[in-house]
Amino acid sequence: MKTKNNYMKSIALIVICILVITSVFCFYGCKPEYTIQATNLMEGITPNSVSLLEDLSMGRPAITDFAVKLFKASNEEGKNILISPLSVLCALAMTANGAAGETLTQMESVFGMSMEEINHYLYSYMKSLTEGDKYKLSLANSIWFTEDERFTVKRELLQKNADYYGADVYKAPFDETTLKDINHWVNDKTDGMIPKILDYIQPKAVMYLINALAFEAEWVKVYEKHQVKDGKFTKEDGTKQDVEFMYSLESCYLEDEKASGFIKYYAGQKYAFAAILPSEGISISEYIASLDGNSLKTLLTNVQNMSLKVAIPKFETEYAVEISKTLSDLGMSDAFSPEEANFKNLGTSTEGNLYISNVFHKTYISVGEKGTKAGAATAVVMEPTSGGPDFEPKQIYLDRPFVYMLIDCENNIPFFIGTMMDINQ
Repeated sequence: MKTKNNYMKSIALIVICILVITSVFCFYGCKPEYTIQATNLMEGITPNSVSLLEDLSMGRPAITDFAVKLFKASNEEGKNILISPLSVLCALAMTANGAAGETLTQMESVFGMSMEEINHYLYSYMKSLTEGDKYKLSLANSIWFTEDERFTVKRELLQKNADYYGADVYKAPFDETTLKDINHWVNDKTDGMIPKILDYIQPKAVMYLINALAFEAEWVKVYEKHQVKDGKFTKEDGTKQDVEFMYSLESCYLEDEKASGFIKYYAGQKYAFAAILPSEGISISEYIASLDGNSLKTLLTNVQNMSLKVAIPKFETEYAVEISKTLSDLGMSDAFSPEEANFKNLGTSTEGNLYISNVFHKTYISVGEKGTKAGAATAVVMEPTSGGPDFEPKQIYLDRPFVYMLIDCENNIPFFIGTMMDINQ
């Protein structure tokens, strides 16, 4: 009988252990999936059929020119910057579909294309994106507008952005739940690289138009342990910083009158990391000031095949900026003017004229032995006027400030562009 009691006690103990382990597992690993609280209006909007552009080359100069203009205007002396022109362009283009008159003319001028052209280009570009086992570039778009009766959205705007941008459309109370919804959407679409785009919902905001971008790719050849060594990165003021460098032999050499650099491909060779090191005596700001869309296009297309010794510092950086003034200075000032903005095709507000009050942009990049991860998000905020305002291999070691890009090799356009001034910043 005693043996039987011991047996039953053992069985009971095992059952209790299983229940405890299961409870712990569910507490940590079975968290309920987050559900967006806002009303998804896509159920009532069916995207129309849009024809694909067979040749994307016609739009490349304008895209590259926009990237360089935005990069130059965003440069800050002595600071790391990192922007995704592609993310910014998508968010602005969705917004411009609600613009009219001089506001639209100015935005098209900054884009370098008409809205019909930019819509078709971005639609075709997004459709052309493919994923491999070792690389991925994805874009997602969403529109959030207040359920408050003071604002009425134009259904034509939602339809056009559904047609060309596949935008999710949400009607929301614009309270703390909406803030959580938007940040969750951005976090999800950037694979966790941009945890949030907004710190709070602005009191007068009536619409947010958001783009999220995620990139991840493995190098063609992953670095081995012996290729990673300690070294020194020298800032423009002469300060030395400890850093790990990744050494390799490459073959795609870049050069212009003021700088030299290289291209290093990711698996599949659809995307690449490009680095540009200004010549001695030329500062990063001086080099950036000399760039334009055509010179960058020329630099990236005139690749010379030669043996290169290359060193890339391991780095991880994130960047956040509000770029409404930058974009206004580029030539679309009316869009940010409470008095001059014309977004009659976007919607109407009982509180006054609609204008862009803010454009928030956040980016993240990590470059290491295995490859690169990068994310970006852009949020355009709409408010009514009552809201207020040789034989020996060449050697290119990135051991001092440099410009770098992530480029789409098939279309030869940069979708990320930045400066590395301070490894520890």
